[in-house]
Amino acid sequence: MRKTTGLALAFVALAGAVGTTAYAENNASARMREGAMMRLDKAMKDSNGTISFDQFSDAMNARLKKLVADNGGKLTVAQLADALEKARFEEMAKRIVARDDSKGDGTLTTDDITGREKKVFAMLDRNNDGKIERNELPKKGRMGRHHQWDGGDDSME
Repeated sequence: MRKTTGLALAFVALAGAVGTTAYAENNASARMREGAMMRLDKAMKDSNGTISFDQFSDAMNARLKKLVADNGGKLTVAQLADALEKARFEEMAKRIVARDDSKGDGTLTTDDITGREKKVFAMLDRNNDGKIERNELPKKGRMGRHHQWDGGDDSME
């Protein structure tokens, strides 16, 4: 494989990971609000349209309270950060597996990853000559704010 193609594929894989993370971060607060509203709605339905403070508290913070209880009644910044990071990466992993799992068995194989790479490569190889040239790479802003493929660095040639 030519150096240009290898570097392009490596960058596409990295860009996909960065883009997924950016998307998750940009939508995190909206998802948190939506999740809170769903929990409140469920609590209200379970109690005939009204909820007490205890029901509200359980609906809002049951997982956080469990985490505090699981850590001896106190939760450090590091413990909370670890729990949040684990939850975020588990969600990201679920999305990646759901997107790329060709057999639908909940696992990724080398074939799944290679299949995705082939799709991305084919999209970038606009003239279908089997290689990606600099003029085929998206211009700034075309693949999101984190991807600047035409930054003037000629090291890919």
